[in-house]
Amino acid sequence: MDLLPDPCLLAFEMDAEIRRLPHQYLPDMRSIRRAYSQKIKSASPEYVLEFARQLFFKHGQRWNAYEIIAGHKAAFRSLSAAELEELGQGINSWWTVDAFARTLSGPAWLNGQIADDLILQWARSSDPWWRRAALVSTVALNVRSKGGKGDVRRTLAICFLLVDDQEDMVAKAMSWALRELIVHDPEAVHKFLDEHKQKLAARVKREVRNKLITGLKTPKRTGT
Repeated sequence: MDLLPDPCLLAFEMDAEIRRLPHQYLPDMRSIRRAYSQKIKSASPEYVLEFARQLFFKHGQRWNAYEIIAGHKAAFRSLSAAELEELGQGINSWWTVDAFARTLSGPAWLNGQIADDLILQWARSSDPWWRRAALVSTVALNVRSKGGKGDVRRTLAICFLLVDDQEDMVAKAMSWALRELIVHDPEAVHKFLDEHKQKLAARVKREVRNKLITGLKTPKRTGT
């Protein structure tokens, strides 16, 4: 195996390569990320995590840092609760939360790397972005293409804690979490909607019922 440079230097090189792109288009950035993932495929988990930290904290490459970790099986498997919360620092928008929860925290939860209590703690947070992260983390439990086999108990436990949360970004995540669960247990979702219809945001009730009835979040309107 070729000797790898200090992870600080490698992060500097990757960041510089990304910044030289004429446009920050996702396919181009992902191509660069894949090339660096190939370079570090035989590196230790410790090296990869430090490389990702340098990308994130020194160069602001949050998404690429997450992808670097997710693309290295041993590094991903080494993630603990403390490291996840470190990598979740500063989540403050749709994309930062969803990148974190879909790429790291949800899959780590699915794999049994973190305890339910951590996600429950996020659901009780005063920060709405962490509450959203808790709900989006449930998506990994239920998306078949990503290994989710359906988890009614844990998904609805998080939804129950946030059942009367009216923050729009939290309500949207609630809708998403419940809609993903429909594939596995539509009756459980229907029952949850019925039991909590007085508290759930109107968006949640509308979108989830649409999904239950038509298979679509927002059915197309037909002309008259």
